[in-house]
Amino acid sequence: MKKIIFSIITVAFVASSCSNGSPSAKDASGQNSKAAVESAISDKGDTTVSGQGDTPGKPVHLTKQDFLEKVMNYEKNQTEWVYEGDLPALIDFYADWCGPCRIAAPVLEELAAEYKGRIHVYKVDTEKERELAAVFGIQSIPAFLFVPSKGRPTMSSGIARTPEETKEMFRNMINELLLNEKQEVL
Repeated sequence: MKKIIFSIITVAFVASSCSNGSPSAKDASGQNSKAAVESAISDKGDTTVSGQGDTPGKPVHLTKQDFLEKVMNYEKNQTEWVYEGDLPALIDFYADWCGPCRIAAPVLEELAAEYKGRIHVYKVDTEKERELAAVFGIQSIPAFLFVPSKGRPTMSSGIARTPEETKEMFRNMINELLLNEKQEVL
């Protein structure tokens, strides 16, 4: 009985320790800009693509201003998803204190180098960029937004059991969701 109670408490603690707890989805002006994100995730419309330069081969940390310029200006486009980037993007919503986030970080660094010139890998610190976390409804971390060049973004959360499995999970999702490369089943 003690083992069961201890297990339940441990699971509850781990689940709550990686919770961002951002219930509000309002931007600085008080406008509900989450509507544009929800619309983008549920719509099947195309996105607008603009030039942005080449990818550096490592994750790039984004501030709100960077996000508005490189990914989506949700202040200007409050009702539809308009992607500002030139390459598909993987956006990691994380916090420094989050254990699973720290496990995912080196994996994302390797993938940024592996997919250099094909995708952008961005990181958003949910502790510093609370508005971005709120706009995307981030309640637990790590959370990942897969943004194709055209089409709607897809949100995913959590990592696999091991770094190797996590890397393989990301590769599959990048290939399928961002690069439209279907994996062959052996």
